[in-house]
Amino acid sequence: MRNLLCVFLFSPLLMAETQPPFAPVADFPLDGNPLVIRQPAQTNRPFSVTGQRGAILGQQDGSFELWLLPVKILHNARLTARLQNYDAIIDLNAHASQIEVRPDHTTITYSHAAITVKQHMFIPRSAQPGVATAVVLFEIHAVRPATVTLQFEPSMERQWPAPNFGRPNGSWTSVGDGGIYTLSTDNPNFFGMVAMPGSTRGLIRPYQERPQTLPLEFEIHYDPARDDRKFFPLLAAVTGVSGKPELNSSQLESQLMGVAQQIPALYRSTADFFDHFFDTRLTAQTPDRKLDDALRWAEISIEQARVSSVIGSGLAGGWYTSGDSARPGFGWFFGRDTLWSLYAVNSYGDFKLSREAMDFLLAHQRADGKMMHEVSQTADLLDWASLPYLYAAADSTPLFVMQMADYVNASGDVRYLREHWDNIKRAYAFTRAHTTNGVYDNSQGSGWVEEWLPKMPQQEIYLAALDEQSSEAIAHLAKIMKDDELVSSATQQAKLIRDYLATYRNSDSFYNFSRSKDGSFDTQHTIFPSVAWWSGALTLPQSDAMFDAWAMHRFSTDWGTRSMAVGEATYDPISYHHGSVWPLYTGWASLAEYRADRPQAGFAHLKQNAQLTWLQDPGAVTEVLSGEFYQPLGRSSSHQLWSSAMVLTPAIRGLFGLEVDALTGRLRVDPKLPAEWSEASLKNVPFGDARLNLQMRRDGANLDVEVTSSKPVKLCLQNSKRFFDSAETPCSAASASVYHQRLPLPEVEVGLEFQPIQPGEQTSQMKIIRQEYGDHSLVLKLDVPPQVNQRIFVRVNRTGRAVRVTGAKLNQNWITVTGEPGGYSEHTVQITW
Repeated sequence: MRNLLCVFLFSPLLMAETQPPFAPVADFPLDGNPLVIRQPAQTNRPFSVTGQRGAILGQQDGSFELWLLPVKILHNARLTARLQNYDAIIDLNAHASQIEVRPDHTTITYSHAAITVKQHMFIPRSAQPGVATAVVLFEIHAVRPATVTLQFEPSMERQWPAPNFGRPNGSWTSVGDGGIYTLSTDNPNFFGMVAMPGSTRGLIRPYQERPQTLPLEFEIHYDPARDDRKFFPLLAAVTGVSGKPELNSSQLESQLMGVAQQIPALYRSTADFFDHFFDTRLTAQTPDRKLDDALRWAEISIEQARVSSVIGSGLAGGWYTSGDSARPGFGWFFGRDTLWSLYAVNSYGDFKLSREAMDFLLAHQRADGKMMHEVSQTADLLDWASLPYLYAAADSTPLFVMQMADYVNASGDVRYLREHWDNIKRAYAFTRAHTTNGVYDNSQGSGWVEEWLPKMPQQEIYLAALDEQSSEAIAHLAKIMKDDELVSSATQQAKLIRDYLATYRNSDSFYNFSRSKDGSFDTQHTIFPSVAWWSGALTLPQSDAMFDAWAMHRFSTDWGTRSMAVGEATYDPISYHHGSVWPLYTGWASLAEYRADRPQAGFAHLKQNAQLTWLQDPGAVTEVLSGEFYQPLGRSSSHQLWSSAMVLTPAIRGLFGLEVDALTGRLRVDPKLPAEWSEASLKNVPFGDARLNLQMRRDGANLDVEVTSSKPVKLCLQNSKRFFDSAETPCSAASASVYHQRLPLPEVEVGLEFQPIQPGEQTSQMKIIRQEYGDHSLVLKLDVPPQVNQRIFVRVNRTGRAVRVTGAKLNQNWITVTGEPGGYSEHTVQITW
């Protein structure tokens, strides 16, 4: 049976018992999870409460739409209040004062001198199949009796592009101490119900009046003496999603009546899950508490993108209010979004989620090996393969091979590799069958860009770089599978692509964006070559000038990296691809900078992504921002899957320098801690089926790393880039529970002071372009804004070293740099000791 409810489905035995009264719920404690964002409500900013089978999406003024995935039940829900002997109608949404976001629930508080209403929203987790949940609890406190009215417009829309059945009608049924609206459509088998115990029906226009469609209303008649410790729940249910009469109206009504007293248990199902969420997942403790929290929120945000549906369970691309459409942001399953994000999931150790997400993609792999791009949650209601979405992009296919290698390295799960070895080989064969000059091209769909001016590329460096890393990945996997022939051919293919990538290098030392059929290049400066450093083994030779450019203000805003440099022929800061800022690009650039020993730029970009956790949709990271102002684009999905992932991957693999090969027992630990930090620690670093704890402490000119495990493990610590070489040497160390590593530090280190930025601001902060160590010297190349004093922290790691600075002012441990009039300018600062 396919039946979607915002509440538990009861067993037949329980349903046979006498139903509890349909009444408000005695209030119960809402979890005090210590991970919390509490800030003033910004009425023009969104919020999202999402989970496996439900979503509540709205604005921070408290208005919302409610989804029982894949159906939008209602939208434009709003609140008003009238108090006894107080004639004013209070628009509560205009009085939204605070939003509090925790992993298990979100609360918006409406504050008026005479009345306070709290709107608690959560998505219950349920192991029962066929259940989708979304619950809103209203908590009311007032100085005198009041009527609170919840007004909403019924939707009954299946997620686009499934066909729908007209605007629904709402008919009222009084039930117990409350009532239910039945939402009927032009399809008698597809209907829903919205219920609220403790409410009455709002006004309904007499039939004799002119036809007019008005919102539906629940009226809560609140009495302080009676109702001050009650929750008034909003519940919803839907049936007939597939067009079949799964439940009749009396059965659906009976289920709604039955759940009213189960709400505390429904809430605990979510609170308990998140109370133990970090018991096995990686967390960091550093001197930067906001970064620690951003990493935790990123993991939560990815979990909240997990969708269980009739067509399978996987990761949805993103969430945002649908408005008058039937698509909640990017609430489809996406191939490349998932695959980029699973690097983060593998890094924090949720291997079950990795397998679940890959299983979904594998279920939609084409016979010739191509991996899926997009699948709607209502794909089962359509001839989805005939629409242009399923295999529209080309990059999911090499990314799948890369991701499988990463998963096996982190988890040591050879069984899963063997089970899907044929899928992997077919995916790799697909890339080999669609090439230009032997390298994967765009003939089978878009690489990165869905549109490009002046014309679509024939072969992008983005796809070519993924092809090389995919070839490296399958050579590694083939070695595990003892397929010597494939090891040899894929290794040769990777070398061919590396040589070919060198032809993309332009005379200005920048790597071109794309190549045309006639051999000419699009020479515009873009961020896309940065993906070449993703897996760790590939680099693009003689790329220093490109890294310099990425760190400077023409690319690097104060909130992330533009896709294209200011001043290029097609640059447009509010376009989708030609100069906007994506946290995705910023994550690519940050990890590349760490791998290329440019930790200052890498950390700056990591921090920029992390700060987005508090910008728009609290706890989530948005999809795309303007390249000119610190502001998301209007259509930006505010809760974006891979944007959150790009807080995690550069932090774990770049900042902390962790790479895992559980099969050979090797762990790369090559931290690049900011100069201001004296120590950092990590819990639950995934290492196959073990979890490791790492403690990093500065000790003079060295960084001491201690690795501990609750059970003995065979572990070889490395910090060399040779970790990524294809000749994997198994660890021969004896099993132990404690390991130590002592890493030398530079005699002097520097770090740029991070400055928060406010919405609407433009880029105005200093950039460290690069650092060059010499004999007792450090030269900094800086990109300095005009007429502003900005600071750089200096740490001396060897006692007795006195530093001198030229080109700036030194005051204790801080260097102050002053910009010149007229715009950004390049400065050189030299530190000697």
